[in-house]
Amino acid sequence: MASSKPPSLRGRRDFLEQAAWLSMAVATGVSLGGPSASAAAAPIKRAGGAHLKTALNAYSFADLLTANLKDRSKGLDLFRLCDYCAEQGFEAVDLTGYFFPGYPGVPEDSYVYALKRHAFDRGLAISGTGVRNDFTSADKAVRSDGVQRVKAWIEVAARLGAPVVRVFVDSQPPFKSWREASQGAPRESVEGWVADAVRECAEHGQAFGVIAGVQNHGDFVTTGAEHLRLLERVNHAWCGAIVDTGKYISADPYDDIAFMAPHAVNWQVKESPFGRPDPPRTDMKKLVAIIRRSGYRGYVPIETLAMGRKDYDPYAEAARMLVDFREAVAATA
Repeated sequence: MASSKPPSLRGRRDFLEQAAWLSMAVATGVSLGGPSASAAAAPIKRAGGAHLKTALNAYSFADLLTANLKDRSKGLDLFRLCDYCAEQGFEAVDLTGYFFPGYPGVPEDSYVYALKRHAFDRGLAISGTGVRNDFTSADKAVRSDGVQRVKAWIEVAARLGAPVVRVFVDSQPPFKSWREASQGAPRESVEGWVADAVRECAEHGQAFGVIAGVQNHGDFVTTGAEHLRLLERVNHAWCGAIVDTGKYISADPYDDIAFMAPHAVNWQVKESPFGRPDPPRTDMKKLVAIIRRSGYRGYVPIETLAMGRKDYDPYAEAARMLVDFREAVAATA
């Protein structure tokens, strides 16, 4: 089992060697373990070489989408977001659950199927969706509520044709950290709560053909080592990693990204690897090269964030990031 300590504490050389071995195993099909190897923690077996497809995460337009839910004359809705994606040439859209009418309740089938058809008519796949949940809370009722919400939206994802639902493994408001949410419980105990909840979601996902994607979010999971350790503990084939490129809190997030790339079932590509509005911006060529080396085939959603910027324009920022990503894909081909 991988160490729960951040890479900087267990030796950069050992960390890089393990990351290189994982990448080599993906490329060559070498098994990383016998019967004791975790179903969720083994690198995903891929074929055909890397193939990266563009997607946009709806959360990039969070303010406008939220405004529209409150007043239909303002902002934009998910249908118009699909139009924007088609106009820009994205291949898919990630339709975050928060922006569906009635969330956290599930939308009417008529709405789901109308949106699915709207995306299809614009040549867009639906690459995923996601909800809010808190599995680090000491309150079992809060964790149970999160499990039921994820399960309900797994079924929505199945109706949408989305292959992945994002599952948070970090604390949510009103808590400021997992330590506060857990009321100071030991990390090992909290990891057990999270793993049990995610495993139950993955079981439900298997029944509906939808993967439970575990996303790092800079709180309970801050490094690649912590991310992989949690997957090992979940130990379910219908659970994988969503690699958020802006939410590994370490000296060099690219190391963590490379470490987890062989386990990725989806991505969130941010403006900065350090999750902030100021430089340095994400080195797209470096990032795309890492993704390619893992052999990943699938959607790579871009997610831009306002991050307190008064001049933030999601239309312009998403378009800029798409151009950068396409140029990096071409340059690394």
